[in-house]
Amino acid sequence: MFGIADYGAFVVAIIVFLAIPGPGNLALLTATGKGGVRAGMAATLGVMGGDQVLLWLAVAGLSAVLINYPGLYSTVKWMGAAYLLGLGYSLFNAKSGDAPVLDMKPDHYFRQGLFITVLNPKAIVFYMAFFPLFVDPKIHLGLLTFAVMALTIAALTLVYGLVVVLLAHHFAERVRANPLVSVMLNKVAGTLLMGFGLKLALF
Repeated sequence: MFGIADYGAFVVAIIVFLAIPGPGNLALLTATGKGGVRAGMAATLGVMGGDQVLLWLAVAGLSAVLINYPGLYSTVKWMGAAYLLGLGYSLFNAKSGDAPVLDMKPDHYFRQGLFITVLNPKAIVFYMAFFPLFVDPKIHLGLLTFAVMALTIAALTLVYGLVVVLLAHHFAERVRANPLVSVMLNKVAGTLLMGFGLKLALF
C-alpha cells in the first residue's frame, strides 16, 4: 500500500512505540497537569513536530551519516541526557506555590515536546533504523510513500496524545485540590525524568 511493505504492521508498530513509557509520554502528562488540556495538546503537537523532523531527516539520509559518524549520535545522546536531567532536577525541587517549572504558555509546551522528541535516542533509533524496514523498495513511490507514512504517524500521535491528555486532565483536577499530592507528583516526575537522563547517559 503506497509503497509501504506492511501498512497494518506499520500502524501497530507506531502505536506500540507511542505507548512505550518514556520522556515523550511524561512530557504530555506533566504539561497537562500544569497547564490543562490546552498545554497538553500543545505538547502533543510538539511531539508530532519532533517526529516529523526525525522522519524527514531519515528520508534525507541522516541514518547513513549516523552509521558512518557514531560520534554524532553520541553528541545527540548527551544533549538529550543533559536536557532531561536539568528539567527533572527543576521539577524535583519545585515546591507548592512556586512558579511553574514548565512555562504555562502553550508555545513553550510545544517547544518542550519538540525538543524532548528530537533529542530522544529512542525516537532517533526508531526513525533511523526501524522505520526504513517498512519501505518496500520494489513498489516504492518516492515522496508519496514517505508522505503517507508521515501523515499516518501524525494522525496516530494526535489521537494518542488527545486520549492521554484528556485522561490526565481528568485526574489532574483532583490532584490540584491537594497541594501535597501536587508536590509529590512533581518529585515523581522529576525523578523519572532524571532517571531517563541517566539511562541515556550511561547506556
